[in-house]
Amino acid sequence: MSPAASGVIVAPEIRDLEDLAQALGAWLKGKIAGAGDLVVTDLAYPRGAGQSHETILFTASWGAKGSGGSLDAVVRIKPGGFTVFPDDLFDAQFAIMQAMHASGEVLVAEPLWIEHDASILGKPFFVMRKAAGRVPVSIPPYAREGWVKDATDAQRRILWESGVRQLAAIQRVPLSAAPFLVGPAHASSGLAQEWDKYCRFVRWLKAEGAAPGYIAVLERGLARLDGCRPANQPEGIVWGDARLGNMMFGPDFRVVAVMDWEQPSLGGALHDLAWFCEIAATMHGPDAKHGAPLGGMGSRDETVALWQEVSGKSAAELDWYEDFAKLKMTCTAVRLGLLRAETPLMSEAQVAVRLKVG
Repeated sequence: MSPAASGVIVAPEIRDLEDLAQALGAWLKGKIAGAGDLVVTDLAYPRGAGQSHETILFTASWGAKGSGGSLDAVVRIKPGGFTVFPDDLFDAQFAIMQAMHASGEVLVAEPLWIEHDASILGKPFFVMRKAAGRVPVSIPPYAREGWVKDATDAQRRILWESGVRQLAAIQRVPLSAAPFLVGPAHASSGLAQEWDKYCRFVRWLKAEGAAPGYIAVLERGLARLDGCRPANQPEGIVWGDARLGNMMFGPDFRVVAVMDWEQPSLGGALHDLAWFCEIAATMHGPDAKHGAPLGGMGSRDETVALWQEVSGKSAAELDWYEDFAKLKMTCTAVRLGLLRAETPLMSEAQVAVRLKVG
């Protein structure tokens, strides 16, 4: 398999894996009873995914062959200088995974331990059990090459339906399962919380030195959206990066894990659906910009209908949330451009048109 076909390492930082094995192994010995002879092997960065956090796969084994134990796991390390988002939600990321796993509604890799002592790996980190499956990676886009592109329409139909069902299942988990996500008094939950997050994101981008033209467009975009807020604001937990590329699928093309919970909130049910629809349109919709049209994938209308059926919530006025999702994606793109000293893929004029302020 060529490097392009297998994807590339896109982690924000790369470290010496032999040193990591030693440090992680010593730490795990204190977590697993009777594992004094534990060793860590098979460390690897996932390919084609994982741009915001350093994420490393590994196997821990201990005891005599045939009578010992083993653990296939993943360590996720808190970002340092490469911070994509203004809010530090590392602890919340671990806690929401615990809540989702405990709910029985959403398939999430079991979170095992979190460590706040930065002296062990250089930064705080957490460990979760590894799920076995394949991910529709972003680099290269899964709709252009790879196992999703090579699948049949029938297989992709299963993948799409399983993904949407898991997306909707998040909305079956009550807000009471995540009290740690309650925001400040002026934006404790609902649309106010998600709105406050992205108003602060734009101000942060300005402080971080983003081009004034992009800031001006984003501010006009916020003003336009603020002037036509939707009446339909169903409550709900926000996953934060809702897309097929953040799901892992088994050989039967069904979801085995929902991943990357780094920006959760109590912001409302429709944010994730809007984000999912926008990503799907650009990756494998009829007018795909970053991928290619794929047979078998459900249309936007089919996605919305299935989501409503499973979640039990109304998707009325979804178009407003989709416009808000475009603004959120622009914030992220501008930030990544700053971190990589690159010009964002879209010009200021193109962003203005996208945000309907051009």
